[in-house]
Amino acid sequence: MAESGTERTRVPSDIEIAQSANIRPIQEIAAQVGIGDDQLEHYGHYKAKVGLDVLKNNKKQKGKLVLVTAISATSSGVGKSTVSVGLAQALKRREKNVMLCLREPSLGPCMGIKGGAAGGGYSQVIPMEDINLHFTGDIHAVSAAHNLLSAMVDNSLHQGNSNGIDPRRVVWPRALDMNDRSLRRIVVGLAGPLNGVPREERFLITVASEVMAILCLATDLKDLEKKLGRIIVGYDMGREPVFAGQVKAPGAMTALLRDAFKPNLVQTLEGGPALVHGGPFANIAHGCNSLAATRLALGLCDYVVTEAGFGADLGAEKFFNIKCRYGNLHPDCVVLVASARAIKFQGGAAPKELDEENLEALIRGMGNLDKHVENIRKYGVPVVVALNSYITDSRGETELLAKHCQKLGVPWSITDVWEKGGEGGLDLADKVDEQISSGKADFRFLYDAEEPVQQKIETIAREMYGAGSVEYSTTARRNIQAIEKSGLDNLPICMAKTQYSLSDNPALLGRPSGFNITVREVIPSAGAGFLVALTGDIMTMPGLPKRPAAENIGVDKDGKIYGLF
Repeated sequence: MAESGTERTRVPSDIEIAQSANIRPIQEIAAQVGIGDDQLEHYGHYKAKVGLDVLKNNKKQKGKLVLVTAISATSSGVGKSTVSVGLAQALKRREKNVMLCLREPSLGPCMGIKGGAAGGGYSQVIPMEDINLHFTGDIHAVSAAHNLLSAMVDNSLHQGNSNGIDPRRVVWPRALDMNDRSLRRIVVGLAGPLNGVPREERFLITVASEVMAILCLATDLKDLEKKLGRIIVGYDMGREPVFAGQVKAPGAMTALLRDAFKPNLVQTLEGGPALVHGGPFANIAHGCNSLAATRLALGLCDYVVTEAGFGADLGAEKFFNIKCRYGNLHPDCVVLVASARAIKFQGGAAPKELDEENLEALIRGMGNLDKHVENIRKYGVPVVVALNSYITDSRGETELLAKHCQKLGVPWSITDVWEKGGEGGLDLADKVDEQISSGKADFRFLYDAEEPVQQKIETIAREMYGAGSVEYSTTARRNIQAIEKSGLDNLPICMAKTQYSLSDNPALLGRPSGFNITVREVIPSAGAGFLVALTGDIMTMPGLPKRPAAENIGVDKDGKIYGLF
């Protein structure tokens, strides 16, 4: 840890570090966890899919599960993925049999504002360029399966409409894994009868697709096909739901997703095994890597480190109440990532001023950290705070954070995994191991899925966010009535809201309380098995910023990619 302004040796960029790494053949990584080369499907020398037989033969979950989450985010994140990788590397240095489980990055954020999502500094998963770009084609497969269903719905309308779908009530959109605001609302079927039935249509980003959520919650291929068949594509003239199974799409969709269902094996910079698989958005969908990958890791290793997107109010809440519910998972410890930068942002510091010492803003933002710690404790899981170190942190800020964690009575660790890799996370690994060994975990859900829809939404809003009330639009109330009529009201809730605030207003920072949350729509994701409650101005198709990250990405004369971060 250095004081602000101290001269330090320049740390290379993420892509420079990744491209200079001593990467090992993937079969050597697989051997560490007992997977033979004949059980791999190679995608080049350094990445592979794990065969279905390995999934079938490792169903018994023996490992301890560690979830890495974070406080509310800044536009550049908090360092959650970096800490996840660093913790896994540190546990490996402590000679633990450990595996890392992360989500696959979406091209939208990669080309937009946030950049890649493979960790950072000396705590990355590699090959970094492959993982951040096309990887093994999983997200493309999800796009193809999603759009096949879209095409078959429109074909059903065009070919006599045997399912009686009301063209005004088609709810299944199209998908593209890119931030493209121009596709949020479009019109299809123009230019005459041969081109289909004209109607309004929309696109969403692929990682917000219900197909992605289903892929990440399915237990095997048959379960995948069954869940795909339950997707609601629209409603008939009597306002009864029409399912994907009725347009006879699930079989072909499953065929497109067959290989995508198999977990992807890669490695950390320090040669540890990592499963990077699935990628649902956390502020729109449930924000966790695939259940298949997590359960496989728990069957292979003694320690499994996974992460959930954005802050604990989003990713962790959904990890607990959706993924753990369907996967029969019992987390043993939670690591809550915080940083002086993120806390200052929550305390009102401008984004351009986060590198400057500002103890007043740090103090004002502490309530956000407090609330997330309180929230995690409600699930009966011990929590360790990882104070993610940045080179711009001042000694005063670091000392203030440490004292605050002591006052909270929560174990904490200053982590420097970005600059030092696993070595910078050894203390964190020890704190996590200590919490797991204590046997304090007594995991419980926040709500019973059988509770009424509004009661579940209001429990999340009150307990997780600190809201005083929930307001429902007329559309949302009608949605809930239709959900109850369809018998889908016993599904868990997937809240869609901003990641920047505990509320649904991105400008309401820190630890707000007593505010109102507005639910504008409640959409059944019947295939995935949850109800999506859209709040505030959340959108399912983001747009690119004024200066997208894509402007800096390119390929040199030797075919080497540059500009990814």
